[in-house]
Amino acid sequence: MKIGAHSTTGWRATIAVAMSNYIEAGSIIAIATSLGFWQAAFGISNFAVGLLAALSANAFGAAIGAILGGPLCDRFGRKAIYTYDLLVYMVGVLLAAFAANFTMLLAAFVITGIAVGAGVPASWTYIAEQAPSVERAKHVGTAQLAWSVGPFIGFALAAALAPLELLGSRLIFLHLFVVAAIVWWVRQGLAESQIWADEAVNESRELTSSVGVRGLRGLFSRKVNITALLFLGGIYLFWNTVAGQAGIFMPRVYDTAGLHSPVQQNLLQVLVWGCTVAATYFGFMRYADRVSQRALYSFGAALGIAGWIVLVAFTDSGIATMLIFAVLWGVSSGIGAQAFYSLWASELFATPYRASAQGTMFFVVRTATGLLSYFFPTMLAVIGLTWVGVLLVGLLTIALIIGAIWAPKTQGKTLQQIETERYGSPISPTATTSSTATA
Repeated sequence: MKIGAHSTTGWRATIAVAMSNYIEAGSIIAIATSLGFWQAAFGISNFAVGLLAALSANAFGAAIGAILGGPLCDRFGRKAIYTYDLLVYMVGVLLAAFAANFTMLLAAFVITGIAVGAGVPASWTYIAEQAPSVERAKHVGTAQLAWSVGPFIGFALAAALAPLELLGSRLIFLHLFVVAAIVWWVRQGLAESQIWADEAVNESRELTSSVGVRGLRGLFSRKVNITALLFLGGIYLFWNTVAGQAGIFMPRVYDTAGLHSPVQQNLLQVLVWGCTVAATYFGFMRYADRVSQRALYSFGAALGIAGWIVLVAFTDSGIATMLIFAVLWGVSSGIGAQAFYSLWASELFATPYRASAQGTMFFVVRTATGLLSYFFPTMLAVIGLTWVGVLLVGLLTIALIIGAIWAPKTQGKTLQQIETERYGSPISPTATTSSTATA
């Protein structure tokens, strides 16, 4: 499909909404690459660094935003969130760019985190609802692609601007502000999600009795929703607890493993995210609609486990070990848990609480990530990379097992068909109309 000037349901809509993932992931990397400079400039402790990370877009800040944004997205529409969310984000990154002390920096990270958390459920939900059923993974993968490009460019900028030290980090936050402003302007022309709009206008007594009320109350009123929350939450919780630390503390992990140059650390992360970008485009986006999703997920998860085992077991081998890790972990992240989570989380819940479900899971997962982030720098310094690595490999193994056993069979089906199969009757007016026409 060509990107037309008036297309609001095809690739134009997908790309415009997916771009928020670029700036959201970019903010995490801006924080990750700047923590050392902030620590030196403000004279803060490792404990304070952990607090900054824990309350940022990588953890608690995003958790709060998600639990607020998800239900609001189901109540007032997807467009209501992506119309205003980036304005809050711009305030946060601008405050970070000009932070003069620890308090300003902490406030900036919290504000940015809340905006990121609110935006993620809205963007993933909107893209899935607008995508053709036979290319849903490809469209959802665009958000994952944008999420991967953010760190790729972020780490490249960090390496290039490293001689400027803290000033370079401030410039990275300013670049995020500019991109966010452009994306916000572009997205104003997008229409509301048609599926959500149909249900908001035509919701009937039959729909209410089948699904239950919108938002969190309806979400937790059905057993089928609880089981989906446990399945998807399990995948994302155990994987993201690892990925969250890798995203924001990986330079410290490299330092512990013997690579002390900040520029080399950032370049290594450029390789990681370059592999993630390539794997997302050439792997997930091209094949997740066509091959066994269970097999593709399991392959990606296994690569991630292998990467961390290599890093932990062969630390003394130097840069060669880290290069192998970078490739394995990068490819794994492109075709693994987050890509499939964002796809399945949009498929397994009915429209009235699709975003609420994602917001709830994002809240739980990012809270867990925040708890570990709070102690991770200290753990790394006290017990060392080997034992921290064993813990991370264990978490990744659990995520692999959960996905390999309970991967859903939703490939190629419309969201209305999936709702009918899972809830026992047509849920949305679109599904009911389609069934009547067919009969």
